[in-house]
Amino acid sequence: MDHGIVGGKESIPHSHPYMVYICDKKMHLQACGGFLIRENFVLTAAHCKTNNLRVYLGVHDTNDLPEGIEVDAFPHPDFANEQGDDIMLLKLKTRATLNKNVKTIDLQKTKGEAFPSNCMAMGWGWQEYTHTSPSNVLKEVNLTLTQNCATPDLICTEGGTGPYRGDSGGPLICGNVPHGIVSHSAGNITVYTEISHYLQWIHKTMRGSF
Repeated sequence: MDHGIVGGKESIPHSHPYMVYICDKKMHLQACGGFLIRENFVLTAAHCKTNNLRVYLGVHDTNDLPEGIEVDAFPHPDFANEQGDDIMLLKLKTRATLNKNVKTIDLQKTKGEAFPSNCMAMGWGWQEYTHTSPSNVLKEVNLTLTQNCATPDLICTEGGTGPYRGDSGGPLICGNVPHGIVSHSAGNITVYTEISHYLQWIHKTMRGSF
C-alpha cells in the first residue's frame, strides 16, 4: 500500500527541512516521502522502489518543485513485502546543498534507546480515506504509539487520523528524532519500520556504496 496524512494540519513552510518528496520521473507521479539523513542519502521505505525515482529537497508546496535529483536505490536485501524489512536508502547522484530549507536529521545513536510515545508523522499523501485526495502542501499529524504491534522491529499507531496513501517512507518523529518509517496499514493501525533495528545496515550501506 502506498501511504497520506488524514487529519492533522498544514505544516509551517520549511519547518521540517529534512523532508523529501519522491517521484517516479517517468510517470510524473508521487511515489513516497522520505527524509534526508546525510548530504547524499535519503531514508525511505523499500516498497517505494521504482526504476525511475527522483527526489526533491526543500519542498513545501508541490506546485513549486525545485530541480529533482536522480538516485541509486538500496532496498534492504531481506525485503520481500510490506510486512518486514521495509526500509531503503537512496543515494543522491548530486549531493544536497544544505541551507535553511534543506537540512539533514540525525538518527538515534544505538539500538533500543527509549523514546517518547507522543510522535508526529508528515507527508503529501491522501487527506481522505475514501477517495484520491493528495495534498499539495506538506501536512503533519500528532500520533500516540500503541502496544498493538506484531513484532519488536515495528512501531504502530492507532486511530482515525494518520498516514495514508502517498506518505509511505516518511518519518515517524518522536522527541525530534526519526524512530520509524511509514510502511503500511492494517485496519485502523498504521505500521512503521523501527529504524533502530537497522542502524548497522544503514551505516554499513552508506559506507559501502561508492
